[in-house]
Amino acid sequence: MDLTNKKTLSEVVADKHNLTKKEAAEIVDLVFDTIADTLKDGGRVDITGFGKFEVKTRAARTGINPQTKESIEIPETKVPGFKASKVLKDLVK
Repeated sequence: MDLTNKKTLSEVVADKHNLTKKEAAEIVDLVFDTIADTLKDGGRVDITGFGKFEVKTRAARTGINPQTKESIEIPETKVPGFKASKVLKDLVK
């Protein structure tokens, strides 16, 4: 598999657990929605053997507008982050 997306994940879940594709898609959506809601509320998701999802704060900084070369202030922002577990890192090597 070169590309795995939600549809592909749903098909794998359906095949492995004798579910309809619709039921499997609902399960996959539920997992992703739960992760997103947890991050939105400032929480952290730790999936043993896979990795950790958390919200990181990117500090405010001074940038440069590439068109005008003027300095601009870039405000602080929150971004989702992911840190792979040792198991996943070793698996990818």
